[in-house]
Amino acid sequence: MSDKKTNQVGDTGHVWDDNLRELLNEPPRWWMISFYASIAWVVVYFILYPAIPLVNGYTKGIMGWTQIKEYKEDLQKIEQVRAPWENKIKGMTPAAILADSELTNYTVSSAKVLFGDRCAACHGAGGAGNPGFPVLADDDWLFGGTVDAIQESIAAGRQGMMPGFKDQLSEKEIDELTDFVMALSQGNGDSQPAGKALFDGAGCSGCHGADGKGMHMMGAPNLTDGIWRFASQDQRASVRYTIAHGVNTGEKDARNAVMPSFENQLSKTDIVKLTVYVHELGGGQ
Repeated sequence: MSDKKTNQVGDTGHVWDDNLRELLNEPPRWWMISFYASIAWVVVYFILYPAIPLVNGYTKGIMGWTQIKEYKEDLQKIEQVRAPWENKIKGMTPAAILADSELTNYTVSSAKVLFGDRCAACHGAGGAGNPGFPVLADDDWLFGGTVDAIQESIAAGRQGMMPGFKDQLSEKEIDELTDFVMALSQGNGDSQPAGKALFDGAGCSGCHGADGKGMHMMGAPNLTDGIWRFASQDQRASVRYTIAHGVNTGEKDARNAVMPSFENQLSKTDIVKLTVYVHELGGGQ
């Protein structure tokens, strides 16, 4: 800026390095218009909407708008769209819904959020499972994968039980039984005759079956498929721990594996929706 032009504009008296002065130039007109317009908008907003917190509440605004009110209005619109479908499936069984492709598609879509709210914390997004909780997207089922079995599991809950053998078997015998179970999962159970004898003698076959393929009636898992509920990096150590301490025995070191009942938490229609959703994750029988 030349000295001539600089001398035409007043300054604040602040000078840096003898040459740099703070001038009193007026802001551009467009900037001032925007500035006053923003002030006007703030005043209008404060009049129309909730804005100022008070000791016992806040200013409501003449429009009476709230987030909850907007949410309820939007929810009502969604429910109006869903109403024809909801009326159709009300009172239907999961099997009847699955027999209708359109109703199945609607039910699976509408139950996705329900599953996320109620089930995903344990069974993972999309039924992918978490350590200690079964995968729902495969065809490996503790209590069966039919629609009736799935509905019963959701409504009534499940709590299987496996005794711990730490007080019945020696450390060596628990190791032998562990080796047999691991070999069984790899299709090579005959390579562990000592463990096989313990499997039958300790009563394991009474729940898991003579072939180790499990029993849905007992909630006993299939030991031949290599799918482990209590998975870990050292799977042998995990299997050994389960054999030694059991599941749901009430002892402090036992595995805990309980599926809660939703009969008193969800409506019958919601339970039917979840049944269809779980069945259609990929492993329903």
